[in-house]
Amino acid sequence: MNQNQKLDSYDRKILRHLSENGRITWRELAEEIGLSLTPTLRRVRILEESGYITGYFARLDEQRLAGSMIVFISVTLERQIRSILARFEEHVASLPEVMSGFLMTGGSDYLLRAVVNDLDHYRELLDALTKIEGVAHIQSSFALKSFVNRPAPVIP
Repeated sequence: MNQNQKLDSYDRKILRHLSENGRITWRELAEEIGLSLTPTLRRVRILEESGYITGYFARLDEQRLAGSMIVFISVTLERQIRSILARFEEHVASLPEVMSGFLMTGGSDYLLRAVVNDLDHYRELLDALTKIEGVAHIQSSFALKSFVNRPAPVIP
């Protein structure tokens, strides 16, 4: 299967079931999608080889492990020079509180999603961010509630 080839209904069923339960046995998966074991395994391997399935992992409880306060942090740099961008990204990637980061268009250069325990922990993170060379402005917003948090895209 190449990138231009469309997924059929069996492929979509496989992706949907694996995104919901990556620990499902191959036999159970075959049963769920309505194929025998061998064609199911062949399809899974093709989906892996073509990059639709990039790995299998456990979904961890972020709140128990990292903290219960989600903060979105917009960062504007003094200049957008390749070396400054790379240095900023390297520093931010090393901060355990940062769960994801995005280079953005618009008013700020980066949007970070971080998780902290409390305001003191947030201040420590903020202090670490302000020490990164090239940071000009930081603006933060705390999430009041999370209502959608998908581990994978919805497969129709």
